[in-house]
Amino acid sequence: MEELVGRLGNGDLKEKIEAAMAVRKLVRKSNSKSSKSVVRSRLASAGVIDPLVSMLQPSFPLSAREPALLALLNLAVRNQRNKIRIVTSGAIPPLVELLKFQHGNLKELAAAAILTLSSAAPNKPAIAASGVAPLLVRVLCSGSVQGRVDAVTALYNLSTCEEDPKLVLDPEAVPPLIDLLKECKKYSKFAEKTTALLEILSKSDEGRIAVTNVDGGILTLVETVEDGSLVSTAHAVGALLSLCQSSRDKYRELILREGAIPGLLRLTAEGTPEAQDRARILLDLLRESPPQNRLTSSVLERIVYNFAAHVDGTDKATETAKKLLRDMVQKSMEHSLSHMQLRASSPFKDSVNVKNHLLPMGVDSKPMK
Repeated sequence: MEELVGRLGNGDLKEKIEAAMAVRKLVRKSNSKSSKSVVRSRLASAGVIDPLVSMLQPSFPLSAREPALLALLNLAVRNQRNKIRIVTSGAIPPLVELLKFQHGNLKELAAAAILTLSSAAPNKPAIAASGVAPLLVRVLCSGSVQGRVDAVTALYNLSTCEEDPKLVLDPEAVPPLIDLLKECKKYSKFAEKTTALLEILSKSDEGRIAVTNVDGGILTLVETVEDGSLVSTAHAVGALLSLCQSSRDKYRELILREGAIPGLLRLTAEGTPEAQDRARILLDLLRESPPQNRLTSSVLERIVYNFAAHVDGTDKATETAKKLLRDMVQKSMEHSLSHMQLRASSPFKDSVNVKNHLLPMGVDSKPMK
């Protein structure tokens, strides 16, 4: 290892390239995860990271930058300390430059490196501040399938940074994100990351317009509400809610037309507390009846609780009230589906009006907490 460090630091160009390739080979030829981890740590302790990062600089030819990048990637995988060392050694600016290249392979290797390095929380502020997000969006729009997946995950990692600067996404990201969400399983971890980014984009006018302009954009979010994991459903309903809250008149019928009501009703009973609240608010916005004619959830809960206390006593009132409210949601869903079937068989059906009447007026579907 000392010889490798010497060749990386003091050798000629050919020796540096060969040494970088040797670093990668040392990690890859290890037989187990534990032995790979030991090799990564020993190589880093020996001092290979600084000279490898220096080989990423534009003063080196591409023939040297690629093996250096591959060596650093192998050192960073599953090693938080090495990820932090690589960033503190100055790897981000040359990686940003590589992302600007038209050379597809190097650009996607750089995206993979940003993905790996951004998984370490201490690295996120520096990477976010580097201006890398628009370049990752370019990879998302035009890269290979693997490049697009890496770009999504890297952008998601940066979106979870708790420090400034906060991630700002270009609306150009919406069409490829919707396409990827269409293709993946809605309950997958990848769908969770994709919907998280779409929720961020739905908070801007440009992002909302992009979602509605993409073929099947709103429908894909509705399908995620129906079939997603607890996390992806929360993000998907959050995106739909952002649309409707920004302009109810503009987005209400678009959301209703895609059959959002049954999935939202189910979410009020089965989702996370945050998703339940979002689904309840969105259902409220999708109804035709004016707010003054509706029972608020708190009034409804109080009525049901008082009834339950009268029947079963105060000791059992809370549990009885919860069961009654769950039954109300179930009956409402059954009523909704039968109403849709009845209207669908009518020669005078109107798909938007069918969905407008899916909930009994004056009943808020939020379950008791």
